[in-house]
Amino acid sequence: MKIGLIQQANAADRSHNIEQLDGKIQQLAAQGADLIVLQELHNGLYFCQTEDVALFDQAETIPGPSTEHFSVLAKKCGVVLVLSLFEKRAPGLYHNTAVVIDKDGSIAGKYRKMHIPDDPAYYEKFYFTPGDLGFQPIDTSIGRLGVLICWDQWYPEAARIMAMRGADILIYPTAIGTESTDNAQEQARQLEAWLTVQRGHAVANGIPVVAVNRVGYEPDPSGLTGGISFWGNSFVCGQQGEWLCRMEDKEAVALVEVDTARSETVRRWWPFMRDRRIDAYDVILKRWGN
Repeated sequence: MKIGLIQQANAADRSHNIEQLDGKIQQLAAQGADLIVLQELHNGLYFCQTEDVALFDQAETIPGPSTEHFSVLAKKCGVVLVLSLFEKRAPGLYHNTAVVIDKDGSIAGKYRKMHIPDDPAYYEKFYFTPGDLGFQPIDTSIGRLGVLICWDQWYPEAARIMAMRGADILIYPTAIGTESTDNAQEQARQLEAWLTVQRGHAVANGIPVVAVNRVGYEPDPSGLTGGISFWGNSFVCGQQGEWLCRMEDKEAVALVEVDTARSETVRRWWPFMRDRRIDAYDVILKRWGN
């Protein structure tokens, strides 16, 4: 599987952002990409730095304008696209939703973000209702995709369930970076933790991981914080956590070849699925150990 990654710095002009994505999608498709993954909420700025009811106007239905636009492009280019959209499900009901468009332009499926953060500069609980579709991989013409979103990256349970349900690969559209009040040492620790935990999901489940993060500085419209510097570092790692691609903190595209068939070999070497003690894991369904 040849996977294209688009790591982009966004502007307030949504039409400009989409035009940039269109060109990069076509570029990667011309280079032979089978699958192209876009970053979280790729059409605009990361609006969750403030709580503003007017920003709900950015949400759209699925199907809707973005799925129609990118469906035409996916069919034209013959690629599978992983989109990340602000979904308006009903009046007053909104989700952070990934949509997978197959090569024929059809919607193969969608995933609604299950874990919703609420931290300074990341006020997502104000905007997004937690997902209700569960952790269900999406079948496409190129394989079964375990699509999750950003904050889901920190939860081994989500990755494990996707793997147990037959995902060939884990995919994380992402918007994460550093807020200005964190010192340099803390910023470095957070980045390394982010990289490490996701590589751990690859190792523990014996499947590749793709994470596509936004990049660039976006100011806080409220002025209460110094804004977010998204750290990029989009990457692909293999079944044993080995680096197949790691990008820097600047705009870029990458094309990475991944051997999903190798998962069978790795799982024979490291039979974690065989040795799971499912008879002893009931406590995982409780809030805390007692």
